[in-house]
Amino acid sequence: MYRIGLSTTEKEINEELFRAYASGGIGQMELAMDAPRWYEIDFRKIGKWAGEYGVNLWSMHLPFGYGAGTPFDPSEPDFCNETVQRHGEFMKKGADIGIDKFVIHASLENIDDDHRRMRMDCAKESLARLAQTARECGVTVAVEALPRTCLGRISEEMAELTGVDDSLRVCFDTNHIMLEDNADYIRKVGDKIITLHVSDFDYIRERHWLPGEGKVDWRGVLDALSDVGYGGVWMYEVAFKAPWTIIRERDLMPEDFVRNAREIFAGASPTLISRVNPELYK
Repeated sequence: MYRIGLSTTEKEINEELFRAYASGGIGQMELAMDAPRWYEIDFRKIGKWAGEYGVNLWSMHLPFGYGAGTPFDPSEPDFCNETVQRHGEFMKKGADIGIDKFVIHASLENIDDDHRRMRMDCAKESLARLAQTARECGVTVAVEALPRTCLGRISEEMAELTGVDDSLRVCFDTNHIMLEDNADYIRKVGDKIITLHVSDFDYIRERHWLPGEGKVDWRGVLDALSDVGYGGVWMYEVAFKAPWTIIRERDLMPEDFVRNAREIFAGASPTLISRVNPELYK
């Protein structure tokens, strides 16, 4: 149904990773890592490995959190100018190796109700500037749907954020929506969705579990994506190693994601090698 991809989040980005993706049937990659590591990677090597192993660099997750001493936060007035500048530099580096979609967090947190309007306005100004930089690079910015107090946690906020520039698009994260149904959010945002972050959760906190380990209605997600004409990649954002919240028989491998996707696409219950940690809900 969709091409299958896997984010590099919480993975060591080296030649062996590209080899593992290729041999395991993963043809699409989102380049992602902790904020400080962005200053250490060699983009040319990544482009070289992608070409050698036939792994398409589908997207790049722009840094979020703290890197080089200050936060990457487009919504924070004290840091937004620096964030826009640094994001622009990373977009140019990614574009140079063929990446054309850049996922961005519109904010960090915690954002209380008294400051939410101010943070929304600042984020919108930042996104408008980044959209212009993206045009200059021939690429697209995709604003990620985020949880909790972050900006973009409901579809109405996402519509407002992306409404500042017609070129802005959306990265829908199946593990982040807690105030709205996944399928409703997808249908309201519609064809602005150009990429996904696929993982499962328990509707209590984001978990980044393998689909089938949580409570997401995958049939509902697929139906909604079909309704809005989504034609991109089924991009997993799940680590190989299990978080403490889940107990697995072994670390995941690229082949596990391919099997998981095929089972979901076929309407079958995913094969699991895990159970929820019994300590989680105590």
